[in-house]
This record gives sequence, C-alpha cells and structure tokens, in this order.
Amino acid sequence: METTEKDKLVFSITLEELQSEALGKIGRTLTDEEIQVARKGLEFGLYTDINTVYATIFSELIGK
Repeated sequence: METTEKDKLVFSITLEELQSEALGKIGRTLTDEEIQVARKGLEFGLYTDINTVYATIFSELIGK
C-alpha cells in the first residue's frame, strides 16, 4: 500500500519513545496493559485539546 502525500504522518509517538518516557518518569517500562492505558490517555489528551494545539501553531506562524 503506497502512502500519498496527504496521508503522510505529521506527528507520531513510537512505542520506543513511550517506553523511554516511562523509564524516565517511573523507572521501568510499561506492561502491555499499561501501554493500552497510555495509548488511550495520549489519544484523549491530543484529541481533547487539538484546537488549542492548532491555534498555538498558527499563532506562532502568523507572528513570525
């Protein structure tokens, strides 16, 4: 399956990055169950306030 330009990712968090954050914050890697909880938390956090994220991005762009 070929990815078109419009389908390319702009932002992603890999499992390796998540585990690295867990090591830094709680001193260990996450279990599979904890990864699912983290995934839900990340999705909720990003989707809940995406308008603020976009507003900040575009304000920065306009201000420069």
